[in-house]
Amino acid sequence: MYRLIMRMMAAHWLQKTVACIFITAIILPFTQFRSVFSEERTCRITLQNVRGTKISLNAEIANNEFRRRKGLMFRKTLPVNEGMLFVFEYDQKLSFWMKNTYIPLSIAFIDAGGFIREIYDMAPLHENIIYSSKNFVRYALEVNKGWFAGNNIVPGCRVFFHGCIGKSDSHFKR
Repeated sequence: MYRLIMRMMAAHWLQKTVACIFITAIILPFTQFRSVFSEERTCRITLQNVRGTKISLNAEIANNEFRRRKGLMFRKTLPVNEGMLFVFEYDQKLSFWMKNTYIPLSIAFIDAGGFIREIYDMAPLHENIIYSSKNFVRYALEVNKGWFAGNNIVPGCRVFFHGCIGKSDSHFKR
């Protein structure tokens, strides 16, 4: 009887162990995969306004498809001197919308040289309005609505990335 009980306990323990290993083998890669894409990277960039004054801004970096698609969706607030910098691999005409975005935003389309080409104010939660650049640009910067105007930043002003978008970037903060 004792041997039977011990065998049953060992079989039960083995089943539990195999089940745990199986579940871990299936779930772990997905959690690691998810953490790579959900990891937020921020960087301090500087914008020079029409008066020559430099204004610093903390920007989350959206430099892959996952981060660019998610953007600032589902957030209820955005701190005053913060935003999101969308980084693209090549110059192109960009288009943005405000689906599931609760915060009123302004967007600046920035060329590869760091000059702002266009600025638009965007209304929250509108899926039928598309905000597109008229020029070929490399970057887009989203901030709270009115932030650019309030800081005297207009098309033609310069953005300094301080290495935030380079491959060997030491300015990233995690």
